[in-house]
Amino acid sequence: MKKQFSILLMLLVAALPGYVQTITQWRGVTRDGIYHETNLLKTWPENGPELKWAIDSLGNGFASPVVTNDRIYIPGEVDSTGYLFAFDKQGGLIWKQETGKEWTENFPGPRSTPTVVDNLIYYCSSMGEVICMDAANGQRKWSVNMLKDLHGINVRFGYTESPLIDGDRLFCFPGGRDTNVVALNRFTGKMIWKSKAMADSASYCSPMMIRLPANNKILVTLMIHHLIGVDAATGDLLWSYPFERPGDIHCNTPVYEGGFIYYDDRGGNGIVKLELSPDGKSIREVWRNFKGGNVQGGSVKIGEYLYGSRYRPARFESVVASTGVVADSVKFNCGSTIFADDMLYCYNDQGVMGLIKPNQGKPEVVSTFKITEGTLEHFAHPVICDGVLYIRHGNVLLAYDILKKQPK
Repeated sequence: MKKQFSILLMLLVAALPGYVQTITQWRGVTRDGIYHETNLLKTWPENGPELKWAIDSLGNGFASPVVTNDRIYIPGEVDSTGYLFAFDKQGGLIWKQETGKEWTENFPGPRSTPTVVDNLIYYCSSMGEVICMDAANGQRKWSVNMLKDLHGINVRFGYTESPLIDGDRLFCFPGGRDTNVVALNRFTGKMIWKSKAMADSASYCSPMMIRLPANNKILVTLMIHHLIGVDAATGDLLWSYPFERPGDIHCNTPVYEGGFIYYDDRGGNGIVKLELSPDGKSIREVWRNFKGGNVQGGSVKIGEYLYGSRYRPARFESVVASTGVVADSVKFNCGSTIFADDMLYCYNDQGVMGLIKPNQGKPEVVSTFKITEGTLEHFAHPVICDGVLYIRHGNVLLAYDILKKQPK
């Protein structure tokens, strides 16, 4: 009875006018790679900024940490079993909870960044286990398996999406024929709706939400063969955009701004700009640049330019958002890109962390340093919170102080 009352109370609070959820998630507040930090260093010492602390007990994994006001949550895999770790801001372990079997076939370890909403954590394992946990102690509230419970079909590198939450709903992408996209009640795990959409296989993309003025909400993600827009209220497919070239690795979360959707996909389609109709029910292609794009590093839109890595040839470049033409580029290996306090941060696949000045479309590498600790590939996206740069490299999480110090 007590548990039922608690769930009812949470539902009532979520429905109150003016109630604002506190959501901490993949690639920042709106999943666009932009971190709203200020007073950060504009250059780094030769060996990099000060290392505050390091954790070397995470096991395998490519998932980024999610950082709240007082906690850091990050998943890892040890001996084929997944765990979610909670640390304090000094790197001290608070709790560690098992999340089930994890991916070990290729690139072993979890891929998905947890999502924290108020006092609950939501996590999706590479084996499709969607879990809701108490942020205080890691106690499991509910779980749904996308393979067993939602008729999903896993992909060749494992489920990779980071859960998207809106109001009382969690959206996930099992990739089943009848359950292509599913909305679950985030407090109970019960299904709200299911959609066959394009009956397409799931991809490696973490979805994003477009919120239109008329309170229309559109769920947007990349599946294996299509970019899709789904009505978040009903699950109805609003539109789709086919991928014309072969390739099944579509990882980058699309970016939305001012009525336009941008997606960056080196899995055969390059960089694309689409115009969304005012009612959100249709799209049209504005331009496509087949030569650009990266596999899984994301991109950011700052002003009139898109910034990010190019996969081949490896370099960091800017693209004019109005035309799709490459404005400029600089030699730097392909990697993950985020933005904070007027600077770009690129963690490349060779383990070099770069600080890059946008320069209105003429990027300039200002500082670099090498990540020498950790294991396997340098795939995890960096995170910035409260003046600290967090970098995950396999079994290691590193915390660097990048806050500008006031002169004494």
